[in-house]
Amino acid sequence: MLYYLFKFLEDRYQLPGAQLFEFLSFRSAMAIILSLGISTIYGKHIINYLRAKQIGESVRDLGLKGQTEKAGTPTMGGVIIIVATLIPVLLFAKLENIYVILLIITTLWMGAIGFLDDYIKTFKKDKEGLKGIFKVIGQIGLGLIVGCTMYFHPQITTKEVMTETNPTENVIARAEVVDMGPEVKDTSTTIPFVKDNEFEYSSLISWIDADLVNYAWLIFIPIVIFIVTAVSNGANLTDGIDGLAAGSSAIIVLTLGIFAWVSGNIIFSDYLNIMYIPRSGEMTIFITAFAGALVGFLWYNTYPAQVFMGDTGSLTIGGIIAVLAIATRKELLIPLLCGIFLVENLSVVLQVGWFKWTKRKYGEGRRIFLMSPLHHHYQKKGRHESKIVVRFWIIGIFLAILTIVTLKVR
Repeated sequence: MLYYLFKFLEDRYQLPGAQLFEFLSFRSAMAIILSLGISTIYGKHIINYLRAKQIGESVRDLGLKGQTEKAGTPTMGGVIIIVATLIPVLLFAKLENIYVILLIITTLWMGAIGFLDDYIKTFKKDKEGLKGIFKVIGQIGLGLIVGCTMYFHPQITTKEVMTETNPTENVIARAEVVDMGPEVKDTSTTIPFVKDNEFEYSSLISWIDADLVNYAWLIFIPIVIFIVTAVSNGANLTDGIDGLAAGSSAIIVLTLGIFAWVSGNIIFSDYLNIMYIPRSGEMTIFITAFAGALVGFLWYNTYPAQVFMGDTGSLTIGGIIAVLAIATRKELLIPLLCGIFLVENLSVVLQVGWFKWTKRKYGEGRRIFLMSPLHHHYQKKGRHESKIVVRFWIIGIFLAILTIVTLKVR
């Protein structure tokens, strides 16, 4: 909203300083400052409200050290993340931008599902919360919205950079000679570590018959649904000890912010020889606001946590990360960038699968890990949760660096 106000003041009255709001970097900086302020300053008031309403976590005794002391800690703290993200976005972003609209819908959609789950756990005293089938239906619904929008919306396009510049020229010199082809409506994505790294989902079906290229949505939309569901569940499983999900997610989101910024910038996309995605740079406003909200939330969520994000936060975080990766055409990097989420997911799948298989074969279920998800395995081994969290963060930073390296290493 402030973007439109200051644009009007600049166009109408040439107000000094109003032109700053035209710059993506300025609006991104303002977004992260405001989101940090909201999550740290007003976050305390939200926590006090949750505590006053006795909206506390009901902890099941899993035999983990220090677990019982967490009973009664305020939950639904994901509301802090959602509020601290959306307010700066509404103030500083171009609200007609389709990517911003899609991210706002994602935040509200997944936030509503998570909030309903936490509400049932807290107020209905049902430890199971929202039935798993309804969570999956909600995730599939979001995936369907995102997939259809990405495939059919006319403003979601790519452009091919056409330039004959010398590769040794600097970025500023190249700015004057970059030429672009027309906007193309496609389902292309990026394959990491490959030289000619653009991949068309339509090729998965068009090899049967060239006319089937018009039915690429039959492939693309189910893939989007799978990604949204998998990443959302991965973030949900990672939220098990103080600061793990919020810190790991902040690292992932900031990395995706780099991808969004360079992909939406004609000069840097040309210089790095990556896909140029018109209008995608505006996602940087959302990303910086979201990152600021996550870091601010960590102020209260680090050990010993004063508030838990609950499913209100974890499902929302996973959904946003999935949509950001899809929108920047970097979804094939998710196994690397979101490696923490992946191993947490796999640890549960392997544990449950192995237990069921051995029970059928030997009459007694056996386990691969002492407990799943994986972070609980290390807790059972006697590691303090603060040490587990920091080491997971370090691994997350390493994976983020490797992901950024894929911009040039092919």
